[in-house]
Amino acid sequence: MFLRYHSWAYLMRYGHCYRFGQRRTQGVVMKRIYPRLCSSNTSEEALDPTQKLLKTLLSPTAKTTKKWISEVEVQKVCNYYRGSSSDQKLDFLQILASEGSLDHNSVLEAAKNLVIAQDKGEGAIIQAENRLSQRLIPNYQELFTFISKLNGGVKFLVDLRADLLDHLADGKGDHNLKALNNTLKELLSHWFSAGFLQLERVTWQSSCEMLEKVSAIEAVHPVRGWTDIKQRVGPYRRCFVFTHSSMPQEPVMVLHCALMMDIPESIQTIVQYQGRNPSYSVLDGEDSSQANAGIFYSISAAQKGLQGIDLGNYLIKSVVKELRKEFRKMEVFSTLSPIPGFRSWLIAAINQEIRDPSDKELFTKEELEEIKKTSGEDQQGLPLMKEILLTNSWCLLPELTAALKQPLMRLCARYLVSEKRRGYALNPVGKYHKCCNYGQFDCVIDFYNKPP
Repeated sequence: MFLRYHSWAYLMRYGHCYRFGQRRTQGVVMKRIYPRLCSSNTSEEALDPTQKLLKTLLSPTAKTTKKWISEVEVQKVCNYYRGSSSDQKLDFLQILASEGSLDHNSVLEAAKNLVIAQDKGEGAIIQAENRLSQRLIPNYQELFTFISKLNGGVKFLVDLRADLLDHLADGKGDHNLKALNNTLKELLSHWFSAGFLQLERVTWQSSCEMLEKVSAIEAVHPVRGWTDIKQRVGPYRRCFVFTHSSMPQEPVMVLHCALMMDIPESIQTIVQYQGRNPSYSVLDGEDSSQANAGIFYSISAAQKGLQGIDLGNYLIKSVVKELRKEFRKMEVFSTLSPIPGFRSWLIAAINQEIRDPSDKELFTKEELEEIKKTSGEDQQGLPLMKEILLTNSWCLLPELTAALKQPLMRLCARYLVSEKRRGYALNPVGKYHKCCNYGQFDCVIDFYNKPP
């Protein structure tokens, strides 16, 4: 017994991890399972020690046997990955995915044993089910769990999945990489569930680091400088972020909110707003009677590695609770979301109707006549409508904008609700709002003079 404790202390001191095997005759058999990461002078050989270490860390072991993992060795693997090039990271991920994948023969054997156990009673069935469930856990899942306990380990895994998603988007992924992505996504969805996230309000008194990150993350309405961000976190504005205890000072998701009297008719009312009610000076602070509606005009995911994990819904609901505490009479809450893909879909639908007039009409004759009249163009019908949509000049003509509003609202509702792909909403924004049960839609025009 003394030999066991003494050896364990000695081995841990020098960065090795050993596992004691079964006692044989008079002695104790020790098996080393994690070699140290060797240094290498050439870039060609630099990957070899890491490959060997990964294969050792991911080697199949009896699922009933406790696996000891050296923190030093795993930290070296993480450091190697951080300093690798894009191609080296892809090689790393491929090794991780292939060496740590499921042992299909072992899974099939456990499944057969479960079938056989059906005639042996409930105890045997439960035991066989447990063995099968253990075989269905890939070896890299245990490694991910250990990495998450390291300092900065959760952030490392989030960034690793972001790299993995980039490679999958480039068509470089195989079935092993896709399985790796699914496992990592499932783990992150547990670690980043709503109960583990902290809601924080960002103000002008927040740290410069946080303000800079919020500005850089903004994907809907780009921040144009310090004056702009100061207005977005100032009077009649609210900015909230989700953070995680394992990633301090790292926003997970950012939500911008405007406090207004009612839902605005144009996004410009918010974006070009000077951060205050026009009737009051910034020095006067806020008048709660002027804040009857909370308008969520921008929500941005800060961590690409958390893509596909539903956090926006929880963030909005959490902010609604905070606003109701601050403004007891506030009852109106609205989200303003861009609809990417709508113009492309509509132009494609117009082209289809031009080629085949028998298709369902997009615009009535009365609507097309009104649009021609207000546009002042020589063209007419669908070609004119296509030309108008390909430019942003119509946003600057109030009469044309008014003529387009109703038909565009109708077609936008069709695009969000009726257009499907594999049974899901064609547009991700429509899919998100349906999942969140935000059932009322309205048209808010963005007058930004952006290129098509």
